[in-house]
Amino acid sequence: MEIIKNFYESMFIVDVTDGEDAVKASVEKFVGLINANSETVYEVNEWGKRRLAYPINDKPEGYYVVVTFKADPEFPAEFERLANIDESILRSMVIRLENEPTVKVAEPATEETAPAVEEAPVEETAPATDAE
Repeated sequence: MEIIKNFYESMFIVDVTDGEDAVKASVEKFVGLINANSETVYEVNEWGKRRLAYPINDKPEGYYVVVTFKADPEFPAEFERLANIDESILRSMVIRLENEPTVKVAEPATEETAPAVEEAPVEETAPATDAE
């Protein structure tokens, strides 16, 4: 009997307080884990360093990564377990997509094709007021 593969999207936030090299190593570790355990990786989006909506473990910023992939139904639970164990991951979430992603299939990055990691500018917003 054939195992049905599902489409998933995973978002995880990496702690930036240990430096840029530690962030890069954590991103490579977890994206590599997804690559090794999934049939197809559709897209890897590194959103970069952003201010969190609220402090997590007294940390105001994190490095956001979103990965869209196709894998066995058992893998997301294992990914969540490993992300919860790793102290460099502040938060993680995996959702099952109802439809096939419409994005192109991501190619494995090499030294020549890997984009340079840049910090995203932190947007300052004014606090909301309750004016009626």
